[in-house]
Amino acid sequence: MAELFASPPPERDKRQPSAPAAHTPLAERMRPRALDDIAGQPQVTGANSALRAMLARGELRSMILWGPPGSGKTTLARIVAGAAKVALIELSATGSGVKEVREAIVNARERREQSGAQTVVFIDEIHRFNKSQQDALLHAVEDGTIVLIGATTENPSFEVNSALLSRAQLVMLNALDDGALGELIVRAMADKEYAGTKLAAEAQKLLLTYAQGDARYLLNALEMALLHAKASGQAIIDEAAITAAIGKRALLYDKSGEEHYNLASAMIKSMRVSDADGAIYYAVRMLEGGESPRFVARRMAIFASEDVGNADPQALILAAAAVQVVEFIGLPEAFYTLTQLAAYLALAPKSGAGKQALYAAKDLVAKRGPLPTPMKSRNAPTKMMKELGYGKGYADAHAEADGVLGESYMPEAIANTRLYFPVDRGFERELKKRVDYVLEKRAQRSKEKPSQP
Repeated sequence: MAELFASPPPERDKRQPSAPAAHTPLAERMRPRALDDIAGQPQVTGANSALRAMLARGELRSMILWGPPGSGKTTLARIVAGAAKVALIELSATGSGVKEVREAIVNARERREQSGAQTVVFIDEIHRFNKSQQDALLHAVEDGTIVLIGATTENPSFEVNSALLSRAQLVMLNALDDGALGELIVRAMADKEYAGTKLAAEAQKLLLTYAQGDARYLLNALEMALLHAKASGQAIIDEAAITAAIGKRALLYDKSGEEHYNLASAMIKSMRVSDADGAIYYAVRMLEGGESPRFVARRMAIFASEDVGNADPQALILAAAAVQVVEFIGLPEAFYTLTQLAAYLALAPKSGAGKQALYAAKDLVAKRGPLPTPMKSRNAPTKMMKELGYGKGYADAHAEADGVLGESYMPEAIANTRLYFPVDRGFERELKKRVDYVLEKRAQRSKEKPSQP
């Protein structure tokens, strides 16, 4: 800690930037310069917000900005410093340490002693600072040497020291909704550098889906599409242009190992159609050809979940045991284990309900993005989280005679959406009965629940 207050290094403070040059990235050119320009955060920038009241009083308090990527944390910090007309020092916890913190504090102390002026120290991704690095800020925050603005995407209750958190105001930023992102698109499309280029309605919908509330991602993707359109003379940006701008990961195939995958596919499909003889034949053929027994065991373990599923939950248990046995005994004895498992999986009742539920869930996530979990489902281990409503409305299912509460815990926007449809085979027949019972009780509970005033 002694080195924290050593002789001051050269000053490296940063004032509010001027308007960006034309060659700067679109996201930077579109960055708001005043509170009124910030879209999608009315709880922070609205006329009656605590932040506006603080600035109107000429006060400046340390704060922790908590929000997802691209929600405007860095922008807000710069605007606050600019509105208060104070010096701003920007640090990033990913590339800064005690040395940079020391420089910032000494710089701020000198400014305060010479002119009485405040200094804002903005630390991006403050959650990446360890405890000792965060503790290094405490004294300077407490005595007013610096006004700390920390930005984090992680829950401050867990990632910011309680001593530091208690000395700062918590400001929560939300992921931008489609309306706010739409405003950014309108402003971006009006940029003189891309005059004459239009964005098709379907392309805009696709862009909003990809962005998932992240303004920076949206503007970067849009700029790539605009640059491509400008270079190719394309007047309208369509869905294909957006997809091309964002890019896709190429799928790689090992063509030299085609027979390897042919045999693996034949083994899996034999098990899928309940051909125990074929499953055993292809498993042994792979092993005789020098294939690793670990690979064969892994493929069978995948099959146990993907194709057998809850129609026979024992299949996954046996597959997991086989993986361990193969690792323990190796070849040639592992032939017995894998032959036994191949026969069992091939003759087990089959269900793809779990796989279909997975695909449906993936599709739902892709279409609707990261929807917030309901407050009743969240734990509230800290006082702050309780005050924010975490855990409110939670009821213990064990208090019910049958242990079934009959409530949906899906995000509110997709409450009661069905993903898992058990089949009428094997053990899943019993699960189907249970699902029907839960749905019946949910419907009954919904009827009994009093309407909200």
